[in-house]
Amino acid sequence: MTIAVVDYGIGNLGSVMKAFRHLGAPAILSGDLAELRRADVLVLPDDGAFASTMEEIEGRGLVSVLREAVEQGRTLLGICIGMQLLFEESEEHGRHRGLGLLPGRVRRLEVDMPIPHMGWNQLHPTRPHPMLEGVADGEHVYFVHSYWCDAPAEVVLAETDYGVRFPAIVGRGNVLGVQFHPEKSQAVGLRLMENFVRAFALSHAARPA
Repeated sequence: MTIAVVDYGIGNLGSVMKAFRHLGAPAILSGDLAELRRADVLVLPDDGAFASTMEEIEGRGLVSVLREAVEQGRTLLGICIGMQLLFEESEEHGRHRGLGLLPGRVRRLEVDMPIPHMGWNQLHPTRPHPMLEGVADGEHVYFVHSYWCDAPAEVVLAETDYGVRFPAIVGRGNVLGVQFHPEKSQAVGLRLMENFVRAFALSHAARPA
């Protein structure tokens, strides 16, 4: 079983890799298309602008790799901007198409509060899910973002309130996303990542060859 953290040349992905190493999970950091196609689980992390991130992913040939992985039943987890890219489109600095793996649109936070939304905030699970096992309502995780995902209730697993209630964790089948940074969310974040590894990554290792 291999977890591949997708390296698309933007940002520092060291904290994500460090978290997986802490959990003893077999994670690699790679932008090689063949290596990513062999991975059982893909993680699309980091923060940044939607359009430039999508452009970088497209330019590196990663869009087809990510979509193929989902079609083949492999798990894809998006973190922060990676979660936003899972949706159909974004209104950040214009209108831009996303991966279209989940229904919904990325919108700017229009609240009478400091933007970006940066720091610790409460997590409110909306339904039971393996990734949320042992995570209580109101536990805190770490956010850095100015846009939120306007998504239908059927894909929302947990919410956060910052002047408006928005999805903090989304999921449908083998596609999952977290708006916050689990790798920077201390014990709660590690618990979420451990749940993810156990419920989704290890399930691939258990499948017959």
